[in-house]
Amino acid sequence: MTTLEITDQIHELILEDCQISGKSIAEQLGISREWGGSIIHEDLDMRKLSTKWVPKCLNVDQKRQRCKLSEQLLDFFRCDPNYFLLQLVTMDETLLYHYDPETKQQSMEWRQSGSPHPKKFRVQKSAGKVLATIFWGQDGILLIDYVPKGQIINVEYYSSLLVQLKDILKEKRCGKVTKGDLFLHDNAPAHRALATQKKLAYLGFQCLDHPPYSPDLAPLDYNLLPGLKKK
Repeated sequence: MTTLEITDQIHELILEDCQISGKSIAEQLGISREWGGSIIHEDLDMRKLSTKWVPKCLNVDQKRQRCKLSEQLLDFFRCDPNYFLLQLVTMDETLLYHYDPETKQQSMEWRQSGSPHPKKFRVQKSAGKVLATIFWGQDGILLIDYVPKGQIINVEYYSSLLVQLKDILKEKRCGKVTKGDLFLHDNAPAHRALATQKKLAYLGFQCLDHPPYSPDLAPLDYNLLPGLKKK
């Protein structure tokens, strides 16, 4: 068989079973794994990627709502991109451990060729942890609150944080924002409560809708929080 014929057969096997192994492909076609791998990577330009975990399998209605609300956010942005980012405040909560053990990569050391590998004993994560509530704008962190031990984030506690946030915004922005602040948070019970919505309106926040189970629309999850935990 020609290389083109082998390439077509490999492509058909992959389309039939996207999880098929390179070893299985080579055995079925009677070719070497190296040749099969070269065809997959170079000729077909394909890579085997691990599955990305997502928090929820969205149904049709949730997907439609996600598209609708995402388009609304884009409309806000297109009207005036610079002012939109200046107005926008987002928040999220995350658990921070008192300490995290070093990863294997962080523990890497330079050694002479032939030297034995350094040893590292397994260390459990700290049992002590604290819940941090973080408010963030385009210029960085606006407010971090470490929830006291035994305290839960209920409507009263969350409303008190919103008052603190408003005072900080008045001080930092000094009249830069005249149209009011855009506020984006997730759908936690304390955030969706009627009393919270009234407090946001009283403080002059325009609350942007957040689609259910959509962490990738909360910028903190993919920018601030991972970097914060590395520290």
